[in-house]
Amino acid sequence: MKVFENVEADKLNQVLERPSLNFSRVEKIVTPILEKVKRGGDRALKKFALEYDHVELKDLWVSEEELKAAHDVVGDSLKRSIDVAKTNILRFHEAQKVQPLEMEVMPGVHCSRRSIPIRRVGLYIPGGTAPLFSTVLMLGIPARIAGCDEIILSSPPNNLGEINPIVLYAADLLGITKVIKLGGAQAIAAMAYGTESVPRVDKIFGPGNQYVTVAKQLVARDTVAIDMPAGPSEVMVVVDGDSKASFAASDLLSQAEHGIDSQVVLVSTSREKAEKVIKKIKKQLTDLPRKHIAEKALRGSVAIIVNSKKEMLNVIDSYGPEHLILLLKNAHEIAGKVSNVGSVFIGPYTPESFGDYASGTNHTLPTNGWANAYSGVSLDSFLKKITYQEVSKKGLKKLGPVVQELAEAEHLYGHKNAVSIRLRSLQND
Repeated sequence: MKVFENVEADKLNQVLERPSLNFSRVEKIVTPILEKVKRGGDRALKKFALEYDHVELKDLWVSEEELKAAHDVVGDSLKRSIDVAKTNILRFHEAQKVQPLEMEVMPGVHCSRRSIPIRRVGLYIPGGTAPLFSTVLMLGIPARIAGCDEIILSSPPNNLGEINPIVLYAADLLGITKVIKLGGAQAIAAMAYGTESVPRVDKIFGPGNQYVTVAKQLVARDTVAIDMPAGPSEVMVVVDGDSKASFAASDLLSQAEHGIDSQVVLVSTSREKAEKVIKKIKKQLTDLPRKHIAEKALRGSVAIIVNSKKEMLNVIDSYGPEHLILLLKNAHEIAGKVSNVGSVFIGPYTPESFGDYASGTNHTLPTNGWANAYSGVSLDSFLKKITYQEVSKKGLKKLGPVVQELAEAEHLYGHKNAVSIRLRSLQND
């Protein structure tokens, strides 16, 4: 981990530069996959399953028997832990419901707004080195609360044609029974375009590797909505002289083990503390099963020494971290002042792991600096907001002349006439 001190403001973006994704290279690989699925449907999907997952699929869909069998594979202790996580996530997302808004903005002019669930959603759950069954909860629970009519879940199978049983257990626990055995860009294509057996969805959610990420961005251009732009996972940990170096090191490593393209950033008010954290990282790294992944991620990571609260806030908001961990005395004060961040973890006893699994907040968050404009997934992500207006005769008389003048000023006489013709109809009233 490289250490930087007294970084000038105009050099900060360069120091905080994320591992770059060669979008054009990946796009050249992903685009033909999308096109082949669009043209070839199920046949193309089965061909890609054989090519990439090394399995010959007779059926793309997980059977009811496979879903039920997963219950026997998952241990009771893990089931209880999943139940705790489910309860917390459910509580926090249930609390995000809002009542319909109705008001009379002026006499005779009534406006309202209500939430409508997105009809059909697709949830992508990565497999690979870390099958993220927790993401089933994070996406499936708000989709259920929102009332989406149809929820399609896609996750890559192993070479026996099986999806991770904990993923299946979590899906069945939430009543998600439409599960397809697909991974990678081909899964995104199937849900975006639809095939003979896979219905086209209205919005796609979920993290994934660079191929999934690019596939989502490509299909979002013209055919389907996605949750947010995404990139490799990241964390920024902020410490002061009183912070526990071992806590900071463990938080940095818990993120670094996600993938070789993950990025971890340490911000410290003390160079001495930063060096202690780096020593603890080296010590804890030796016992980490995913050491080889974390080591590669750390090569693209940095530590920045700051000299003031203002400089600290500037570093945080300039980077816009997916996860921000504040191991500070004045953690609440700093938390209240940051603007660009996906999710904030306050104080020494709040590791990122809690948010990833079971505190109740959602772990599907904006990365790659998109926290400056995007929020993490929430109940609202699965809803549309529709507005309504109704104007009475009284309202038409009061607001009509205003709209006539505004429309005429924009030279939109058809707009003006739509009001004028109604006003004239009231002349005898």
